[in-house]
Amino acid sequence: MNRMIKRIGHIGIAVKNIEESLAAVSNALDVPVPSIKDHPEKKMRVALVDFKGIDLEFVEDYSEDGEFAEFVRKRGGNAIHHFCLLTDDIEGDIRTFEGKGIEMADRHSRIGLRGKKIAFTKSTALGGIPIELSEP
Repeated sequence: MNRMIKRIGHIGIAVKNIEESLAAVSNALDVPVPSIKDHPEKKMRVALVDFKGIDLEFVEDYSEDGEFAEFVRKRGGNAIHHFCLLTDDIEGDIRTFEGKGIEMADRHSRIGLRGKKIAFTKSTALGGIPIELSEP
């Protein structure tokens, strides 16, 4: 793999109800319940649980037709949606993935919910689990 990828940054979890999910996971892992950031323009709410160096990113999509909302409906509930790899060269890693025949949902980086450049592979490219590339 390209040497620009540093490590796993987070595991993205799509949820129906972010408050309930955060309370349950925080209790199970004995960590504080994090604050929730609302993104009304995208109709999404997000929170990060820091667990021993890898964040668990909880995403509630309260739109009718958004990607995460559809994912939760298809799965019938909360489920792991993606894992994120941190990279120092997101555009280079997009080209590396494409060179390996991995289809990208984002052919160029875009700004994600946390204000960083991101890009996703298509979920079908790797057997149903998208990879998110992100700036650190």
